[in-house]
Amino acid sequence: MAEQRAAHESAGITITRMSEHDLIEVVQIEEQSGLSRWGWAAYYAELQGANRDLMLVARPVQSTVESSPITGYIVARETAGELHINNFAVRAEYRRRGIGATLLDRVLQEARRRKANAAFLEVRSGNHAAQALYEKSGFKPIARRANYYSDPREDAVVMSLNLG
Repeated sequence: MAEQRAAHESAGITITRMSEHDLIEVVQIEEQSGLSRWGWAAYYAELQGANRDLMLVARPVQSTVESSPITGYIVARETAGELHINNFAVRAEYRRRGIGATLLDRVLQEARRRKANAAFLEVRSGNHAAQALYEKSGFKPIARRANYYSDPREDAVVMSLNLG
């Protein structure tokens, strides 16, 4: 754990498992980022399941956990050897600092530890910054889902990564 913490501290953040105390901020980031709405109840329900170790939040290193804002989060689920990244966002004022890449790397490490073979996600077709981040981590576009997102209506690009 100390090695992981040191690696994350180089990006200026500490990554911890999400707790129910984080959910108000997580929902706030979700709303500010324009993600498909999950809401508090869905995150809370997910925290009760076997994939709670795949629900992570990032905070600035220099702050205490109680007082520091959540700068970003990632929520994923592993089933039958496949990781699916459900929701992933970084507050706008903290973007382009390596926080997203660090969160993504950490959840992929956990998926490999669980012996998952592949990772999948959907991303808005117009979200080129997110697509570039995923491609930098090794994801490749494999399909397109027409009108997958609503508000605003937009296609999704399905991306995958071989974890083997």
